[in-house]
Amino acid sequence: MAMSHTYENVEPARVQIDELEGPVVVEFGTPWCGHCAAAQPLLEVAFAAYRLIRHIKIEDGPRRRLGRSFRVKLWPTLIFVNNGREIARLVRPRNAAVIIEALKQIG
Repeated sequence: MAMSHTYENVEPARVQIDELEGPVVVEFGTPWCGHCAAAQPLLEVAFAAYRLIRHIKIEDGPRRRLGRSFRVKLWPTLIFVNNGREIARLVRPRNAAVIIEALKQIG
């Protein structure tokens, strides 16, 4: 596993995220979002040291239930989950260090 570079068009059900075992980062955003694009190099740096943590990129937007179930309002929003439980959350991270700190909490 490693950082995902592609947004999933079909979002999983919330129960599927809640049932995932181990550490997972769920990223909500869109391919056309400038803030999301700016975060990608930061994620690359952070995930370089945490290649075993699963990363799921979910394309968010109107009528998307998964993002609403996590109360996502801005992109990108990163939800750090371990065994189905949210441990940390970052909204529009501005540097790799904050992402690394959140990865440490779940990894």
